[in-house]
Amino acid sequence: MNDIINQAKNILKIEAEAVSSLINRISEGFIKAIEIMHSCHGKVVVTGMGKSGIIGKKIAATLASTGTPAFYLNPAEGGHGDVGVVSKGDVVLAISNSGETDEIIRLLPTLKRLDIMIIALTGNPQSTLAKASDVSLDVSVREEACPMNLAPTASTTAALAMGDALAITLLSKKGFTEEDFAFFHPGGNLGKRLLTTVEDLMHTGKAIPLVHTDTLMKDAIMEISSKRLGIAAVTDSSSKLQGVITDGDLRRGLEKWGENFFSLKAEDVMTHKPKTVTDNMLAAKAVSIMEKYSITVLIVTDEESNVKGVLHLHDLLKAGIV
Repeated sequence: MNDIINQAKNILKIEAEAVSSLINRISEGFIKAIEIMHSCHGKVVVTGMGKSGIIGKKIAATLASTGTPAFYLNPAEGGHGDVGVVSKGDVVLAISNSGETDEIIRLLPTLKRLDIMIIALTGNPQSTLAKASDVSLDVSVREEACPMNLAPTASTTAALAMGDALAITLLSKKGFTEEDFAFFHPGGNLGKRLLTTVEDLMHTGKAIPLVHTDTLMKDAIMEISSKRLGIAAVTDSSSKLQGVITDGDLRRGLEKWGENFFSLKAEDVMTHKPKTVTDNMLAAKAVSIMEKYSITVLIVTDEESNVKGVLHLHDLLKAGIV
């Protein structure tokens, strides 16, 4: 049992060291690679054979989902016609630990004739691939996690980490936003969190618990109870939001004024300057505001403080935003 645990810990240590060793290699070459990819008017074509190919597919997927058009090309198929998908203006990101992978080396003359910029991720800076590339990023590792030092393990982890560094740095340079990310991730819970806005979930029209500043509290309580949102928005004669009355305000008011509470006006009890949101805000952002201020309801207003709706935490839960 201890042998298994120790071996697993050692494997993870080797893999962690493979990634951490890359930090000191981020230099001018990395900057050049980013500039090449950022100025690319075509696609980033990621290629690699075997395990490197699997890593290449993931890197291509990450690039594509963060605003950089990219896809994976199997270099073996590339040598039998599929290299035709590469066109002028594209950039090739080639992954090979040895830098001597036959299938990739055979593609180099064609890529050169097309004047394609090549970025290499290789563990051998003196390899054929490294020398033929416009930029070569060193992803070499001291040892593989495999006890025979044969199976690609630490080396593929290092290549994957460098690919992530390229993709996310490129994301930042492009000014990629949450809204952009949402556009490329419309499905599943992630899509819900990034695409659903406050307007999609808020209560509107007659469903809004609404009272005026001079509304008597006995009537305000009826409004809060009938709309069942635990709150009422308080507006002035111009229909501008002035405050809110919550279940908490009702409890505190009854404790303070007793039976006289029911004859007070809404403006005497309301909480001034409540937290508000706009209808075009992402619902996920509204959740963070609720969490920050420990509240369960937000009033939705426009730029002129007109009440447009009410958003309740329960609506966010039902929609899968929380």
